[in-house]
Amino acid sequence: MSIQNAYADKMNAQIRKAEAEVDRLKAKADEADADARLTYHKHIAEIQEHRDYLQARVDELNAASSEAWEDVKAGAESAWNTLRDSVDRASSRF
Repeated sequence: MSIQNAYADKMNAQIRKAEAEVDRLKAKADEADADARLTYHKHIAEIQEHRDYLQARVDELNAASSEAWEDVKAGAESAWNTLRDSVDRASSRF
């Protein structure tokens, strides 16, 4: 397995982890009162937006030439950091 494929697999695992956190937050939102439910859904939407952005960067990684790969990787890492921060904020709040 190439370094590029291994890295893309790692990012896909992080995306799946974020999706699991979204599922957990959705379950908690279903049990919350109306005001809290709105807050949950706001955080869920933010996580999903960041997840989608990271997925697009991973797709770019998979399509990148070896010359462009490092630049695309930097964008994927930035997207991952943003997603991780979003998940951490939501997890610590709820």
